[in-house]
Amino acid sequence: MSGDAVPFLKMNGLGNDFVVIDARKRALTFTENNVRWIADRELGIGCDQLIIMEVPGDDEADIFMRIYNAEGGEVDACGNATRCIGYLMAQELGRPEVTIQTNAGLLRSTHHGDTQLGDVVTVDMGVPLLQWQLIPLAEEFEDTTGIELQIGPIDAPILHTPSVVNVGNPHAIFWVDDLDAHDLEKFGPMLENHPIFPERANISLAQVISPTKIKVKVWERGAGLTQACGTAACAVGVAAVRKDLTERKVNIELPGGSLQIEWRESDKHILMTGPFETEFDGELPADLFVGDAA
Repeated sequence: MSGDAVPFLKMNGLGNDFVVIDARKRALTFTENNVRWIADRELGIGCDQLIIMEVPGDDEADIFMRIYNAEGGEVDACGNATRCIGYLMAQELGRPEVTIQTNAGLLRSTHHGDTQLGDVVTVDMGVPLLQWQLIPLAEEFEDTTGIELQIGPIDAPILHTPSVVNVGNPHAIFWVDDLDAHDLEKFGPMLENHPIFPERANISLAQVISPTKIKVKVWERGAGLTQACGTAACAVGVAAVRKDLTERKVNIELPGGSLQIEWRESDKHILMTGPFETEFDGELPADLFVGDAA
C-alpha cells in the first residue's frame, strides 16, 4: 500500500471544516498522531475534524461515519459533517434520502437541492438526552435546564447556570445578553474540562434575539473555537424551547452562517437544516496510515 496515495476531500459546513477519507475499500490506520498531523493547519491539510467513511455494520445504514477531533480523539457526533456525508452519499446512490451510522446511532439525512435556503441537507439528529446521568454530569441535577455552575465572583458571576443537553455529545449552554461581551476563547478550555463534565463538554454562549432567532458562539470539545457546530446548534434549540425562550423552529446564527433547527413536538426528534461545501480534493501519502506515522 505504501506506493498508493490516499485520496481525500476537503469539505465544510458553515466554515466548520473537515478532511473526508473514504476507507471502505482499503485498510487504513488512524492514530492520534496522524489525525493531528492531518488536522494541523500549518503542517498538514488543516481541519476541525477528520471524517472517515466506512462500511456500515448496520443493515439499515448506507455508510458508517467515524469522527476524529483535531486533537486526535474519536467522538460520536458532528452535525455539520453529517450534512456533508449525507450529500456525498445522496450523490453516490442517486437518491436524496440516506441513512448514516455513527457511534451515536443511526441518522437520516435528506438532500433538498435548490431551495429558498440554497443547496441544503436536513439531518434527523434523533432525540436529545436530557437526564443528568446521560449527558453525563458528575453529580445529580434534577433540572438540567439550568445547573449550578458559574465562573467569576459568587455575587456577580461572569457566566452561570448553563443548560445541559446531549445530542450525541455533551453540551453546556450559557445564556447571555450580549454575545460579544464574553471572551469564549478565554473561558472555553476551563469550562470544557470542568470536573462536572466527566467526558468534557462543548461550551456555547447563546443570545436570544427573538422567538425565532438565536446568536451562538461555540467552543468545541477537542477543537476549540469553531465557525459553526451543528450539534451545538441542536442543543441550543432544544434548551431554548425547554426554557420557553423561543418557538420550536429557530434560526441559529453562528459565526460561519445560519442553521435552521426544529425540535419536533410529535416525536421529540431534532431536525437540522443547513448548507455544505466541497472546497477541494487531494491525496495523502499512504505511508501516513501505516503504524504510528507522523
